[in-house]
Amino acid sequence: MNEETIPVTVHILDREYRITCPAGEEDSLKATAYHLNQRMQEVKNSGKVVGIDRIAVMVALNITHELLENRPTDTLLYDNISSRIKALQDKIDIALSVD
Repeated sequence: MNEETIPVTVHILDREYRITCPAGEEDSLKATAYHLNQRMQEVKNSGKVVGIDRIAVMVALNITHELLENRPTDTLLYDNISSRIKALQDKIDIALSVD
């Protein structure tokens, strides 16, 4: 199945990028690019990091760190739900095996 792609132009740190994305995802791509631009602009304005490549790496590291910081909570929740489901399955198996 060949999914239609649409070219979208976004602006990040005063540079224009033309990126293709699946049809219907244009607004999501634009919102993502806007968020990235805001984060990169903050790092640039701090004056602590110079050069677009270094700014991009710093922002990528910060966003990845935030993602990973939020991940363990999701994993713990998933593990908790999985163990509760397993316990319920065991109880059901025991109940069904009793004559």
